Amino acid sequence: MKSKILFILHLPPPIHGASMVSKRIKDSSIINTTFSADYLNLATSFSLDDIGKRGQGKISALFNILKNTTKALIKTKYDLCYMTLTAKGPGFYKDVFVVLLLKLFRKKIVYHFHNKGVKANSYSWLKRLCYRIVFRKTKSILLSPLLYDDISMYVKSKDVFFCPNGIPEVETSIKKQDTTDSCSFLFLSNMMQDKGVYSLLHACEILSKKDLNFECHFVGDWSDIDEESFHNIVDQLAISEQVFAHGKKYGTDKNPFMTNADVFVHPTHEDCFPLVLLEAMQNSLPIIASDEGAIPEMVINNKSGYLVLKKDAVDLASKMEKIINNKEHGIEMGKESRLRYNELFTFQIFEKNLISILSEINSTVK
Repeated sequence: MKSKILFILHLPPPIHGASMVSKRIKDSSIINTTFSADYLNLATSFSLDDIGKRGQGKISALFNILKNTTKALIKTKYDLCYMTLTAKGPGFYKDVFVVLLLKLFRKKIVYHFHNKGVKANSYSWLKRLCYRIVFRKTKSILLSPLLYDDISMYVKSKDVFFCPNGIPEVETSIKKQDTTDSCSFLFLSNMMQDKGVYSLLHACEILSKKDLNFECHFVGDWSDIDEESFHNIVDQLAISEQVFAHGKKYGTDKNPFMTNADVFVHPTHEDCFPLVLLEAMQNSLPIIASDEGAIPEMVINNKSGYLVLKKDAVDLASKMEKIINNKEHGIEMGKESRLRYNELFTFQIFEKNLISILSEINSTVK
């Protein structure tokens, strides 16, 4: 008999890494064949600008979530409740109400984290008390062992499982025949300060002053960096001939940018396990990314790309310059990126790992 699992997760909109993973879980034929699964949307933000903000609409959305969760728990006797818990901020306190409801019904709970911040948010006795209540007698799934320190003060290692994200295989275009000396860098993420947009712009300024032959393309939805502010900084730094912004692109619209890029750049300040790096790996791109979160498990320094210090435009520029001056080495690192994706980060591997973890948790005594 199939185990009955209630999946309470963040579904798009908005589109971000966690919501896309949740959608793929919901749409997975093998997960839905293995388990008797029901799904509830945990999202109360429906645009990127709404994330982390408060409002009357969010209170109404929370009441709907609690109502739908109560109905599901009354109707079905679930063996396990899976929840994509928000680690900190207003989203965490919203999720606490759902957790308390699950605990009221005495359900076996597993959290799947796609973000971090528990440790940094544990600076008051009240916050620590909330975390202790939330984590008591639960299991947690993390994206990498590198992220365990974030919850280690509340969760024993025996109650933690690791499941790296994966993305579906898509047909990638044949890379362009490089007939120029110019090196093309690609940034593909939401246009946010925390994603390192300004760090990359200042790195481009450093490279421009050295008269190096490159271009840098920014693809992503405008967020706390708007289009006007972006172009004002580009003009101030005198890099308008090297730097281009293309706005948001989704699905196959991203393909030409991946195809035409020589290097993928992700100088993020705050991240766990950015799915966009998997897309770059799938497209055989070398990656320059911050030494942050689980990224060192995704990008092998000096082999499939370079790791750089956060908020350090000089370090970022130096790594970009290395590939500008040796594009052949960049191509070889790109091949390593693709091999690493094949070995660890396909969606089929993710499905297999998640099913194994949920089955193991469900088999344990509550």
